[in-house]
Amino acid sequence: MAGLPPISIADLDEILSATKPLWEEMRGERIFISGGTGFFGCWLVESFLHANQRLGLGAEAVVLSRNPAGFLEKMPHLRGVDSLTLIQGDVRDFAFPAGQFRFAIHAATEASATQMAEEPEEMRSTIIAGAARMMEFAAQAGTRKMLFTSSGAVYGPQTMTRMSEEQTPAPDTVYGMGKLAAERMSAEAVGLEMKVARCYAFLGPHLPLDAHFAAGNFMGDALAGGTIRISSDGSAVRSYLYASDLAIWLWTMLFRAPALRPYNVGSEDEVTIRELARVTVKEVDPAVQVEVAQAADANRLQHRYVPSTLRAQEELGLRQTVSLDEGLRRTAAWHRLK
Repeated sequence: MAGLPPISIADLDEILSATKPLWEEMRGERIFISGGTGFFGCWLVESFLHANQRLGLGAEAVVLSRNPAGFLEKMPHLRGVDSLTLIQGDVRDFAFPAGQFRFAIHAATEASATQMAEEPEEMRSTIIAGAARMMEFAAQAGTRKMLFTSSGAVYGPQTMTRMSEEQTPAPDTVYGMGKLAAERMSAEAVGLEMKVARCYAFLGPHLPLDAHFAAGNFMGDALAGGTIRISSDGSAVRSYLYASDLAIWLWTMLFRAPALRPYNVGSEDEVTIRELARVTVKEVDPAVQVEVAQAADANRLQHRYVPSTLRAQEELGLRQTVSLDEGLRRTAAWHRLK
């Protein structure tokens, strides 16, 4: 596996600038991160290390990974970093690292459409048993604050313009049902401030280019100079938050959000899948063609996946700062460094 470039200093500086006052709470402390080697995890780990170094926090991150060696092969610039320790294990039964961890982030669970279709029980087990194991760990490690990355999938089918946290959850997938069960399980934790982030769709460096994420697939096709093919009519509506904003929101929620009060994490700037493809082409390679397999049907129910983030804006002061166009440009620039 070829090594990937670091996240840009400009992105890391943006994250630090927006979260700087929050980090004093981390001074001299340790944080445990599950799922620290995925898309979310790469951004959390690198932004933590950046803040730790720039602010002289003297903090340490311990990251759970199924394949630490593979992660370091992918991220060679993190080899030998004193404040980062990788441990091998499955989130459902990992051996607890020794010592106290005042903070934790539970971000482990592959949001895989393939696994949901082919191995639904494996997905359910990873989400629910993983959450239970993390709470056991927190009780032993003296954890005070833990962030759980849940999902907008807990709401089920979404036909509202923007889905708010006031909507009663009604998940219709194994993934959504598992995330909701884990949220409810977290309410049983004693002495732990569990923060809940219901995450939507994102883009940025480290988003896979060959999974079921439209933003990643379109980026991969455009960078390769190939045709972007949309298998539907492209009318489904999504919104995409760039990863530096994602990191700002997650760190803010860990430190400042009230316990057990869920917050949607995402962009309110909606775009159809067809429009996403066209914007990707405009920002990455205007010579790339877009093919849409199905004709538009005005009678077809439009599938939406767009959050209301009013609660996060009003209660935590969070905002989207990177537009879709700019996020696509930054993502393409990072990939071109490979």
